[in-house]
Amino acid sequence: MIPQYLIDFDLQDLPVVETDVIVIGSGIAGLYTAIEASADHSVLLITKKSLMESNTRYAQGGIAAVTAEDDSPAYHRHDTLLAGAGLCSSTAVDVLVHEGPAGVQDLIRLGTTFDIENGELALTKEGAHSHRRILHANGDATGYEIVRALSIQVEQHHNVTVWDDHFVIDLVTEENVCLGALVQMPDGSRVFVRGQATVLCSGGAGQLYRYTTNPEVATADGVAMAYRAGAEIRDMEFIQFHPTALSYPGAPRFLISEAVRGEGAYLRNIKGERFMERYHELQELAPRDIVARAIVSEMEETRATFVYLDITHESPEMVKRRFPTIYETCMRYGLDLTTDWIPVSPAAHYMMGGVKTDLYGKSSISRLFACGEVSSTGVHGANRLASNSLSEALVYGRRIVEQIRNLPGNGSDELQLSFSWERKESPSQAIVERRLKLQKVMVRYAGLRRSKDTLLRAIDDLNRQLPIFHSVLTKREEYEFANMLTSSLLVVQGALRREESRGAHYREDFPLRDNEGWRKHIVHVLDQGMTEEFSDDV
Repeated sequence: MIPQYLIDFDLQDLPVVETDVIVIGSGIAGLYTAIEASADHSVLLITKKSLMESNTRYAQGGIAAVTAEDDSPAYHRHDTLLAGAGLCSSTAVDVLVHEGPAGVQDLIRLGTTFDIENGELALTKEGAHSHRRILHANGDATGYEIVRALSIQVEQHHNVTVWDDHFVIDLVTEENVCLGALVQMPDGSRVFVRGQATVLCSGGAGQLYRYTTNPEVATADGVAMAYRAGAEIRDMEFIQFHPTALSYPGAPRFLISEAVRGEGAYLRNIKGERFMERYHELQELAPRDIVARAIVSEMEETRATFVYLDITHESPEMVKRRFPTIYETCMRYGLDLTTDWIPVSPAAHYMMGGVKTDLYGKSSISRLFACGEVSSTGVHGANRLASNSLSEALVYGRRIVEQIRNLPGNGSDELQLSFSWERKESPSQAIVERRLKLQKVMVRYAGLRRSKDTLLRAIDDLNRQLPIFHSVLTKREEYEFANMLTSSLLVVQGALRREESRGAHYREDFPLRDNEGWRKHIVHVLDQGMTEEFSDDV
């Protein structure tokens, strides 16, 4: 059983910090939302590491928005719905494609410098996009440039206070209203932060898997704390694996952007054969789930641990100019992108599900909002269209702030809330061992390909770790593991319930899509289990 809170507390015994808006997380969603809200509110932005450390920083490909004359929101909408495999909210997608271009202009206004060609914004194309609509910065360092520009704005704004190296343990709720958050300070002490509104921008869940493109901070904290608080969590079975992460001895699973294939790169098996034409008419530019499973099939057939990405037929000048970060990273490991085939394999990359929200980022808990990868707005459906995530964070961040401006005050009465749980000593097994075991379970039994047998094995193994919730937790790594365990169970339970294959969710025992029975979402609520709701995609 998972408790409502990870720690025991009495609010009357804790110091209280008051602010208007609490923003949890420092990726594009957190930074942009904090900037927007700070126009007329005091904002406390809490990040467990630093402003420059988030999934956004490592985003290479770019941001999808209609800016070209030959493109249109209708084309962007069509591509997004097609990739989402029947589970997108068509209304949410409409919001994204129509409001996304304004978000890009906001980024430019706030200091982001996108690449320019012939006096116009440079655009590239990625998998499942029908038009060139991906804006990028410094070739393949788009996320870093965005975070750099927004961080400067946040640091200079007098209405924004930043807490680096602070860990949000739990959301504090009473009668389905979010009152604020329990936060652990760098010295180990704890405070209660009270706010008029709380915005989860805590990012994704890549660290649930042994192999991921995500940084160490992506431990699904926001999903887990929202679930414990009683929020509705949706579509957690849909985990997107990026097809092409560097797979080389001694090197990290560094992302090799989809834009490399967008600029003409081929995929080859270890025999040197191009193979994507056997799997999809779009070949290397097929949707990510198809490409990733095709790569795994080729790896199994050839008994290899990788395939090759080949862009050696393009000019070295173009490759170095367009992909300087990827080129330099590969060179550090003795691989020359202009002359060598680069060994790659799939790695966990993006979480399509998350905290269920409406079209204004509101969760099922009053005064609690979610934005970015931690949210489930309905934009991504069963499979995110490449580069839509950065646009989504801007569009829904602005909409959240609109709602916050209309919130009535929630009073300043002294709170007498407390919580206790049957807890014993500290965890007996080292957290690093528990974490590695969990990651291996998720890769082996709930990865790119699943079945009833593997998912039941995963649930059994994960359930053995549940006694962690009866331990006295005091350290960040312990909280992170509890969050990873909570979120892993939501992923696996949803995957077992969904008896079909759709988008990023593939069941070997149910290999076909079942629109009649499963064109619907799976929703998790603490102490209520799973329910299903039909998709409004058209």
